[in-house]
Amino acid sequence: MVACANDLTPPDDRRRRTIDLAMQRHDYRPDALIEALHAAQETFGYLDSATLAYISSKLKTPPSKVFGVVTFYNHFTLKPKGDHTLVVCTGTACHVKGNDRVLTWIHDHYQLVPGETTPDNRLSLVEVRCVGACALAPVILPDGTLTGKKSFEEATTIIREWLGDAT
Repeated sequence: MVACANDLTPPDDRRRRTIDLAMQRHDYRPDALIEALHAAQETFGYLDSATLAYISSKLKTPPSKVFGVVTFYNHFTLKPKGDHTLVVCTGTACHVKGNDRVLTWIHDHYQLVPGETTPDNRLSLVEVRCVGACALAPVILPDGTLTGKKSFEEATTIIREWLGDAT
C-alpha cells in the first residue's frame, strides 16, 4: 500500500506538503475540500481512509462530508488504480448501442465489475452514467481518452491487448 498523508507521514514529506499547500491557499477553510482532494489524489494516486481523515481534520470538516464528496464525484477513487483504466459510459445512447455488452463481457471473462481492479492491477473498470458525448455513442474512455463509435469487437480488443490476452 502506498503511504498516504496520515500522522505517520513526516510533516516535511513533499507529498504531504503538496496537500497542505492546497489547503493553505484557502486558509484551511472547508471550501478547500475539493482542491485538497484533487491534490491528494494526484499525489498518492487514490484517497485512502488516513488521507481522508487528515484532510477532514485540517479543514475541520466532518468525515462524513469528506467521504460524501469523494463518493459523489467519479473522478475520485478510494483504491489504487490499475495500469490501465477503462471508463464505460452507460447512458441511454451508449447502452442502446451496446456498451452493456462490453460490461457483461468484462465480467464474464475477467470477473471484473465497475469500481474494481483486476487482481494483477492491470485493469481498473469504471462505469459512468453519461459522459455527454451521445452523438459518439457508444463511448468508452481507455486511459482517459474519449473514444466514440467503437464496436464491441474494437472495445474488447483494447482490453485484450492491455491484459495480454490473445483469445
